[in-house]
Amino acid sequence: MFGRLRDRSGYGKVSVSGAFGTRIELRRLADRAEIVDVTVRYALALDTKDFDALDDVFTPDARADLLEDLEGREAIKTRIRRALEPLDRTQHLVGNHLVVVDGDRATCSSYLQSQHVRRAAEGGPNFIVAGRYEDRLIRTSNGWRIEFRRLSVWWTEGNARVTRG
Repeated sequence: MFGRLRDRSGYGKVSVSGAFGTRIELRRLADRAEIVDVTVRYALALDTKDFDALDDVFTPDARADLLEDLEGREAIKTRIRRALEPLDRTQHLVGNHLVVVDGDRATCSSYLQSQHVRRAAEGGPNFIVAGRYEDRLIRTSNGWRIEFRRLSVWWTEGNARVTRG
């Protein structure tokens, strides 16, 4: 869906000079920072189990592929709540963001590593998942929001029964 990741943002290219060019570059940098913040808000919402904070991450009609196809923000929140409520602790780390902004739309690819802990799990308390999030975002009156998120799992380590409640 995202095809090859290409940087069409113009980073490293100077095509406009003067105050107008500076404003364009500042807007591009602000957009990138705001989009990275959306991905961090997602991780913080999961790790604090503040699922209503996901209202500031996803559009109401967002879709997601989080190992199952989901339609709408409420379905996304329900899926995440069901997965994380039984756990004692999680830590979701996101990094290596590649953000491409095109007007009021953007894509963001980021790596993830998430630690899941359930002390009572038979076979050990830890399970790690690593992979990539691929997001499509839209600029709204309340800031950038994810309208589609895909989780691609690259590898896991530890006791998968941790996440099976």
